[in-house]
Amino acid sequence: MENDYDVVIVGAGISGINAAYRLQTQFPNLRYTMLEARQKLGGTWDFFKYPGLRSDSDLFTFGFEWHPWSQKNPIALAPDLLEYLDEAATQHGIKEKIQFQHRLLGADWSSVDNAWSLSVEQDNNFGITAISARFLVFGTGYYDYEKPLQTKISGIENFQGQVIHPQFWPEDVDYTDKKIVVIGSGSTAVTLLPSLAEKADVTMLQRSPTYIISVPNRSGSWLTAMLPDTIQRKFLRLRYLYVSRLLYVFSQAFPTLMKWLIKKQVTSQLPDHIPFDPHFNPRYNPWDQRLCAAPDGDFFKSLRSGRATVKTDTIHQVTSSGITLDSGDILDADIIITATGLALCFGGGTSIAVDGVPILASEKYAWRGTMLQDMPNAAFLVGYINASWTPGADAASVLVCRLLKKIEECGAKAVVPRLSPSEEDCMRSSRMMGLSSTYVVTADGVLPKAGDRGPWKARDNYFEDIKFAKSSNLEGLELLYGTK
Repeated sequence: MENDYDVVIVGAGISGINAAYRLQTQFPNLRYTMLEARQKLGGTWDFFKYPGLRSDSDLFTFGFEWHPWSQKNPIALAPDLLEYLDEAATQHGIKEKIQFQHRLLGADWSSVDNAWSLSVEQDNNFGITAISARFLVFGTGYYDYEKPLQTKISGIENFQGQVIHPQFWPEDVDYTDKKIVVIGSGSTAVTLLPSLAEKADVTMLQRSPTYIISVPNRSGSWLTAMLPDTIQRKFLRLRYLYVSRLLYVFSQAFPTLMKWLIKKQVTSQLPDHIPFDPHFNPRYNPWDQRLCAAPDGDFFKSLRSGRATVKTDTIHQVTSSGITLDSGDILDADIIITATGLALCFGGGTSIAVDGVPILASEKYAWRGTMLQDMPNAAFLVGYINASWTPGADAASVLVCRLLKKIEECGAKAVVPRLSPSEEDCMRSSRMMGLSSTYVVTADGVLPKAGDRGPWKARDNYFEDIKFAKSSNLEGLELLYGTK
């Protein structure tokens, strides 16, 4: 029996759209579709609605290699990013392949049929349908859209004002001239503060600080201005790829020097009444957690305006009208925003099984950060956490195309990653995402593991990964020829 599709892509965000382009370009006759649970494409950028939402990486690398970002600002607001994604998907015939309001509930691989059986829920009251596919690609990222990271805040139920988590930002909230306390110091809080400070008085309350660096939000120079647009965009993409890689490597090799450089930049932008220490002096080294970017120094401009400030302390108790800190200080508030992190999940929360046996991702190793140990004909597209997301997801998509060609050339039915006996005995596991951030640490029981050798190591270098995807030895994989 012929399958409904050759490939099913789950998720119409930036990873899924990119995968669709790679597949249809490499395989013009391939039958594929994309399942999207929401009514619109865009994934994270359509789901989150909080003020100031923007890319946390430059669009020359965060955007698509095959549909370059054409604007001059490297950091873009969510509406501009969504417009860009829609334009790319429409122009390249990808949007017509998306089945909106189709949520993948379960996926079960059959070794007899050599295919995935998918249970799909349709939000337009057609109930649950079953479709089959040879290959499954998860472009779902790793955020849990249903629930945020749970954090215990003593007395939060006593607060008489409005409590908001950025993941579920209410459309009708009016914060004009309000006193707002943003709890948290990650990228969400750093993004929220300058946007909220345009209309309100804002305090960012942090238990511990984060590295924040100002980046110019304007690209180009006299040299790039002289180049034709096509060459200019390629040049900018390569430049940003290399600069971000060098920044990460330099931070890891010379953390003390990198700390000093960040301190020098931050100190020069702070108002006199806000000291560097303790508010901007983290306890960890740069890139042990992700750096936060402030385009054109907007975060520090807000501090200098007097409409925003930073408080480094711990919460003793939330009262009806604000927050009492362990130092004894009191923060009055009309609105409390709990920007305390996001929960992670694997495969968009889909129930996955092989021959009826459930697959628990946290018990499996990730092969090249793209396939799961013992799970045939399935890939998950995960980008980088130490650089722009999309190059990592793109390297995975290129690898998927190579695997599909390998299956076709060998007359096989499937490909599956396997640990060798020696690897099973000696492998040491680590996190697939090598950060010490709270949201990463709390996901130890959710995401796949990385190993300490061979193709099981965590990925963090686009140049190595794209080379492997195109030409390196595919060790660790087993071809399955099936019985049909």
